Amino acid sequence: MLKENFNDLISFLVVARERSFTKAAAKLGVSQSALSHSIRGLEERLELRLLTRTTRSVAPTQAGEKLANSLGPRFAEIENELDALSEMRDRPAGNIRITAGEHAVDSVLWPVLRSFLTEYADINVEITVDNTLTDIVAGRFDAGIRLGEQVAKDMVAVRIGPDMSMAVVSSPSYLAKYGIPTIPADLQNHRCINMRLPTMGGLYAWEFEKEGCQLKVRVDGQLTFNSLRQRIDAATIGFGLTFVPEDSVRAEIASGSLVRVLTEWCEPFPGYYLYYPSRRQHTTAFSLFIEALRYQHE
Repeated sequence: MLKENFNDLISFLVVARERSFTKAAAKLGVSQSALSHSIRGLEERLELRLLTRTTRSVAPTQAGEKLANSLGPRFAEIENELDALSEMRDRPAGNIRITAGEHAVDSVLWPVLRSFLTEYADINVEITVDNTLTDIVAGRFDAGIRLGEQVAKDMVAVRIGPDMSMAVVSSPSYLAKYGIPTIPADLQNHRCINMRLPTMGGLYAWEFEKEGCQLKVRVDGQLTFNSLRQRIDAATIGFGLTFVPEDSVRAEIASGSLVRVLTEWCEPFPGYYLYYPSRRQHTTAFSLFIEALRYQHE
């Protein structure tokens, strides 16, 4: 029975993860009708309903959720063991899947990967740019990149970047018209360009610290983005103040197209970390990837 169920179980796990027959069929490279037939056959053999289907959505039943939670990590372990066989080759090879936020990709990941991929031509890296706090186990990622304070305690964390600081910036024309904020509370009287946090669904509260005093300020304005570049562009045009990583606007500050304010309230904090499950068995490719990214303190 195991042999005839094996492919159907893989199909079920993909549907359960994607919550969509359309997306699952595309990932598996099969037709939706063939995928539906495969799932129905599995359910009939198990005599259990594994998925609840509606015209708009697909979701695992209680039995389906239990099966997905049980089998998902085991199939992942099998894939890791197969990847580990690449160590027997003359050159390191394998696939690495990473999830990271937009700024992390631009500032720490991509600059390293450009030389890493040139050196190791048989290592393939897939990057999903996502500003949410992605569950890397459920998403079947090998690793993720987050700020140190956001990494779960059960994960291995490797520092891959220097300390960071945030910056409140705006155009000279905006500040000339509306004035310069001198303390964080002044921001509530200004037009601010917001960021929505996809994971929580709410607007990001700007976080400040000065000599041990920590503050969070909720701001308002005409514009809200979930991407970094658009917030910087909007501030440069004159739509208000925005709160972004300092290194992302260094060139604009130097050129004078953006002016930094509240600098003394933006103290440095630990930067980005690569994180992955502690039980993960390393392939040679993944070990090389970690070492390439590891931050070397000056």
